[in-house]
Amino acid sequence: MNLEHIILVYIIPMLAWLTIISVTLRLLVKKQSSSATLSWLMLIYLVPVIGVLAYLIFGEIKLGSTRADAFRRLHPKYRAWLAHLSEQTDLISMPKNLRYRPLFDLNYRRLGIPCIRGNELHILDTAENIMQSIIEDIRQARHSINMVFYIWSNQGMVENIAQTLLEAQQRGVNIRILLDSVGSRPFLKSKACRELRAQGIEIVETLHVNPFRMFFSRIDLRQHRKIIVIDNQISYTGSMNMVDPAFFKQDRHVGNWVDVMVRVNGAVSAVLNSLHAWDWEIETGVELPLQLPNCPLVSIDDNDTHSVQVIATGPAFPDDLAPQSLALAIYAARESITITSPYFVPSHSIAEALRIAALRGVKVSLVLPKKNDSLMVGWASRTFFDDLLSAGVEIYEFEAGLLHTKSVLIDNKLSLIGTMNMDLRSFFLNFELALAVEDRAFANEVAILHESYIANSELLDKQKWFVRPFYYRIIERLFFLFSPLL
Repeated sequence: MNLEHIILVYIIPMLAWLTIISVTLRLLVKKQSSSATLSWLMLIYLVPVIGVLAYLIFGEIKLGSTRADAFRRLHPKYRAWLAHLSEQTDLISMPKNLRYRPLFDLNYRRLGIPCIRGNELHILDTAENIMQSIIEDIRQARHSINMVFYIWSNQGMVENIAQTLLEAQQRGVNIRILLDSVGSRPFLKSKACRELRAQGIEIVETLHVNPFRMFFSRIDLRQHRKIIVIDNQISYTGSMNMVDPAFFKQDRHVGNWVDVMVRVNGAVSAVLNSLHAWDWEIETGVELPLQLPNCPLVSIDDNDTHSVQVIATGPAFPDDLAPQSLALAIYAARESITITSPYFVPSHSIAEALRIAALRGVKVSLVLPKKNDSLMVGWASRTFFDDLLSAGVEIYEFEAGLLHTKSVLIDNKLSLIGTMNMDLRSFFLNFELALAVEDRAFANEVAILHESYIANSELLDKQKWFVRPFYYRIIERLFFLFSPLL
């Protein structure tokens, strides 16, 4: 028996099985949901080579040693700035009558970000209104414009924003734009991007995807935040990427994407600016100035404190903060819960919290897109419908495009709105952002928004749903088995 035969017959199979056993042991001792563990084990044992390679590339949340070291090194500085912000007693909102104070306490203790009062917030719910408002604020900028986006597509109205940014740069405004490597890849390689850079606008690619480093850092971690901060006072965040929906992904045949942005005038803009500065310094090594808010407070009364809690999540941030915050909000509900999300594949704990809320008499409504641009998510999300419908949850299917808004409204008082989808990727893998707002006036704006979505939706017929074809159930379960890997 020659050496080649020994290698082929004995050594390679032995190494393969040792690798599979090692990955299996890692999965069994790793702290994660049982559904994720079972999904990986099924993939590894059904298609061993593909399964092991997939796990080595995607199975661990590896930020990469350079970026992780930078995060740890910078954390004390930004935590100290947040502590200094917390000492500004005129800005900090912790009145005892806040019904959802446990949610704010959780995020303050885990993130160090205080709840800040006296902000003016408004919902912008059409692309035209959003773009025009951004343009008008850019025209008023005097010192700085800082942005973070997952997708930047220089078409349609976005070209007008780019031109307005150039005009601001020419009058001396510092402009720094941080864009995700995957989401904005076409733009980052475009002539338009090169021209903006040539004119002095700083555009930085973040979380660069490098196939040669895929075994050392996870390549599908994404910068999914959407942030604009102007002069440390005016800010925007929400679900809308820097795209014109009339031109964006028209080949998917799901209609125009429907989004919102929240325009904020107030002290909480400084917190969003600090998140941009943190990400910028991690990516470039360049330190940006951290400034305390210097803007007047909106008038405050007992019902409308205009209090905002920034919830920032992502790898290296506190584990499980997104699902913990969401669960706290759901369990605090007394009357109603309305959720909008384009991708609804929550953890079992969140799905169970919604089911329990409905069973205890809370009116629970989900507004989801009828057509989804993700085939897997579209099928996997339906796995939850049986239990939710049986508990009395109302599920609306939005028909006027792809509903991309990510929002939660509790008791017409607490609003959570931002970039987080209702899925495990947003909960654990992406860098995300949400604003938690306990304010009656802002909640009314969110309620009106939800009413408009429901008016353009069809209520899922419970009776028809339970008699759907049996093979639908099989497809739903098959896709759901891999939902922890999406």
